[in-house]
Amino acid sequence: MSSYAHLLPPSWKPQVTAWLAEDTPSFDYAGFVVGEAPRTATLWGKSEGIIAGRPFFDEVFTQCGCAVEWHAEEGSRIDLSASPDGKIKIATVTGPARGLLLGERVALNTLARCSGVATQSERVVAKLRKAGYRGVLAGTRKTTPGFRLVEKYGMLVGGADGHRMDLSAMVMLKDNHVWSRGSITEAVAAAKAVAGFSVKIEVEVQSEAEADEAIAAGADVVMLDNFTGDGVKIAARSLKQRWAGKKHFLLEVSGGLREDNVEPYVCNDVDIISTSSIHQGVPHVDFSLKINH
Repeated sequence: MSSYAHLLPPSWKPQVTAWLAEDTPSFDYAGFVVGEAPRTATLWGKSEGIIAGRPFFDEVFTQCGCAVEWHAEEGSRIDLSASPDGKIKIATVTGPARGLLLGERVALNTLARCSGVATQSERVVAKLRKAGYRGVLAGTRKTTPGFRLVEKYGMLVGGADGHRMDLSAMVMLKDNHVWSRGSITEAVAAAKAVAGFSVKIEVEVQSEAEADEAIAAGADVVMLDNFTGDGVKIAARSLKQRWAGKKHFLLEVSGGLREDNVEPYVCNDVDIISTSSIHQGVPHVDFSLKINH
């Protein structure tokens, strides 16, 4: 299997440069204190979770003149059950003392956040699979400005779908678009006029009747937004039966779904369950970096 790092665009390394510039915009006073003496540091995993974000961690330290040797794979689980002191060695970082401390906080913050997203993604995917769901769990575009790439990457490592990456990746016509254009049919027609054959069109709907209109207009994906669990099951079954052999479309369910309330929505007439709860406000995985004495 290819590394998830192979997904990353050419523009991602300058993002790391910007993070480092934000953290040290002028003088590195503490770096003056420790100087360039060669040192070795250990990255410790201190809470259970999925490891995600190795490329970003590596690049932070590369730009600080250090090297990283990993002792755990991307996507592997930190298991503290066999650790008497509550921590596990995840990686070894070598380089000048100043470089280690220059990159420490940026690298740890990125790894902790990315791993937290991966961990929560994996938890919700596992819960849905246990409930018998065969479809896709997806994130949303409710990501942190400037940090979207890391959060979407974490979703993928955790086994979830990243959903659309940005406004250019897919046309999503929500209630504001429809109200502004006049109708679902007019909004879909306008989108088709410019999006071309390669860009999918999704329409958010509030009722089964609106779903029928979206499907008839040629929507590729129909999102049942803020339905109840029973409402989803009834509408999804009805729509799939009524349009069988006439129009191909995917059904997505969204709206306030979380790990603790998603199970009633499990229905294999639904192709995608999307939620921001796998990346918004999720707990970080705890890591620390300690220079070896």
